[in-house]
Amino acid sequence: MRLTHLLIEHAGRLLAELLRFSFPADSAVSRYFREHRELGHGDRAFIAETVYAALRRKRSLSARCLDEVTPRHLALAALAHAQGLNLRELEAAIGEREKKWLAQAKAVRFDELPAAVRLDLPDWLYEALSRQYAADELESLARGLLQTAPLDLRVNTLKMERDAALDALRAEGIEAAACSLSPLGIRLAGKPPLSRHPLFLGGCVEAQDEGSQLLGFLLQPKRGEMVADFCAGAGGKTLLLGAMMRSRGRLYAFDVSEKRLSRLKPRLARSGLSNVHPVRIDSEHDPRIKRLAGKLDRVLVDVPCSGLGTLRRNPDLKWRQGPESVAELAAKQASILRAAASLVKPGGRLVYATCSLLDAENDGVVDGFLADHPEFAPVSAREILRGQGIDAETGERLRLAPHRHGTDGFFATVMERRQ
Repeated sequence: MRLTHLLIEHAGRLLAELLRFSFPADSAVSRYFREHRELGHGDRAFIAETVYAALRRKRSLSARCLDEVTPRHLALAALAHAQGLNLRELEAAIGEREKKWLAQAKAVRFDELPAAVRLDLPDWLYEALSRQYAADELESLARGLLQTAPLDLRVNTLKMERDAALDALRAEGIEAAACSLSPLGIRLAGKPPLSRHPLFLGGCVEAQDEGSQLLGFLLQPKRGEMVADFCAGAGGKTLLLGAMMRSRGRLYAFDVSEKRLSRLKPRLARSGLSNVHPVRIDSEHDPRIKRLAGKLDRVLVDVPCSGLGTLRRNPDLKWRQGPESVAELAAKQASILRAAASLVKPGGRLVYATCSLLDAENDGVVDGFLADHPEFAPVSAREILRGQGIDAETGERLRLAPHRHGTDGFFATVMERRQ
């Protein structure tokens, strides 16, 4: 594809919208492309890659921009320094003044920048993570979060085995490999379009990060049990739990958003599951929750969180979140966990999960809950996974990270009600 002035102009305009942080980046990008249908598939891919690279590395690129930090300059810096284009590749699309500016930007000594700037983290997040990780580990983590996330699929074993799905994908020239951790996972090379693929339309596969799939193996739902996905959203984990139950028993998908639950319906229809019961609730204190108190065998509560473990996919979150929003989320998470725990019967299992890296949303919430609820006791996530042939080396509490496991950053604690 030939780089043109117009493509850079589009990248600069879209990036200007994203930097207002009025909407999540993915929805803003989708809206922009709907408004500019003249852009071809290759053009859209180039523009999207450029603006996401600029969001990922906004802080270090801004340092390179010196006193000319505009959306267009950030886009140019992303092309030159994040995506590795040289001046010869860029010169057809920029003028002499921008050539000189790029040369100056390239001359900035990257190794002399402060650590938080080099790692493209806001100061508050760098400081929080510095309290949790040694310097070398933090650098590896931050570098991992700057990478582009791969596309993972989960095989629906109600309809197809993983080896058969791999064979079908490879037969069509799609490069695919079995995930190293999830027994149901497939990792694709690149981002082939799948929305109209027969395997997807037939409910044989769903897009789901490998780390997210492991949450189902921590819950271990069985046929005939009563189970709840307490914060179901669009139902990715709900579908996994239902398949693990072989569509037998009763599986509640609770969420406060009708819009999110509506996205579950077509996925549910494709999946072949008949045991899922989506329920929109007003809050974690909804009377329909209270009527099920002490009756459920297993409850997964993947709470709303900062999403900072998903920065490979959602790099805008590190610029949208802050200490105040994290504190508000932690209070809400504690309330949701208490409500979800009330559903678990004696002998039942509760799994608390986030896609956050922060102790405030993870260990802090769990430790506070366990201190107030002695009837619950933690269970080793490592041992539960090993019992199913998964050697993830995640610790007593599940901690996944891109630089260690090649997944999004997930946290989970397994607890069982003893009385």
